[in-house]
Amino acid sequence: MRRISYAKAINEACHQLMEHDPRVIILGQGVNNPWYVGTTAIGLYNRFGPSRVIDPPISENGMNGVAIGAALAGLKPIVIHPRLDFLLMGLEQLVNEAANWAYVFGGQIGVQLVVRGIINRGGEQGAQHSQALQAFFMHVPGLKVVMPSNPRDAKGLLVSAINDGNPVIYIEDRWLYHETGEVPEELYEVPIGKGVILRRGRDVTIVATSYMVKVCLDAAAKLHEVGIDVEVIDIRSLKPLDDDLICSSITKTGKLIIADAAWKTGGVAAEIAARVVEKAFAALKAPIMRVTLPDAPAPSNKLQEKVYYPTADTVVKAVNQLLSASE
Repeated sequence: MRRISYAKAINEACHQLMEHDPRVIILGQGVNNPWYVGTTAIGLYNRFGPSRVIDPPISENGMNGVAIGAALAGLKPIVIHPRLDFLLMGLEQLVNEAANWAYVFGGQIGVQLVVRGIINRGGEQGAQHSQALQAFFMHVPGLKVVMPSNPRDAKGLLVSAINDGNPVIYIEDRWLYHETGEVPEELYEVPIGKGVILRRGRDVTIVATSYMVKVCLDAAAKLHEVGIDVEVIDIRSLKPLDDDLICSSITKTGKLIIADAAWKTGGVAAEIAARVVEKAFAALKAPIMRVTLPDAPAPSNKLQEKVYYPTADTVVKAVNQLLSASE
């Protein structure tokens, strides 16, 4: 099977979705400029024109509102926010309107909308351009949240999101854009709400999100060299969350580390830990550990970034600590 990059997989999904269904439209600030959205939108404007590929004025709430109105009128909008940080300016439309319409009207009408938010960490971009805010969106009833970690899932989850019938927050990490992997050429779906075991092991379960999946797989390879086998789960979908897959793995290993490249307090890792305590407490043989960002804004110089962001060595250290604590 051919190999393409994560960014190319998103771009291909957009091309094929728009070709397959004339109701799919794209709105995004700087959508025609790789400086904003990388190569994920290349060729879309020239192929489908200004009526379906729209670069609106800078008004995040306004853009989200237009997209919600278009969805209610029967279109399938994909809205792109080049910085997840700036999506905060559009929360009112997402949280008060998009998330609630189907409930308010008894399921008679829904908002078929995909919101792509790009995490733009690192590169000395500082606190206001680097935030990973998945926990914010995970908290809101009515919103689904997905975070693909590899090219195959990047394409398949985007297709599932546009066909889901509900508002879906699709969060991508710019650090993954150049990662390559096998991707089918045809349109296909990766089911929302289903995680996947990417590496099987017997000693520790690691549940990871987005870029941290790659970090944890690198850590697993290092640990295997010293005889430690960890099981790495890519949850892919934060909401709904595949509780059964996580709990099943813990029943086997008895130990859990959760890796999420966002803040620790009140974060995704905290939610997963709470669910495991509720559903699989008896299987735990050691306290749950979390590998996350510290509860501090992102730094804006490279030396501090090296300390701030967790690496494979950070995960290896956590696994060793957990195994020592369980002896």
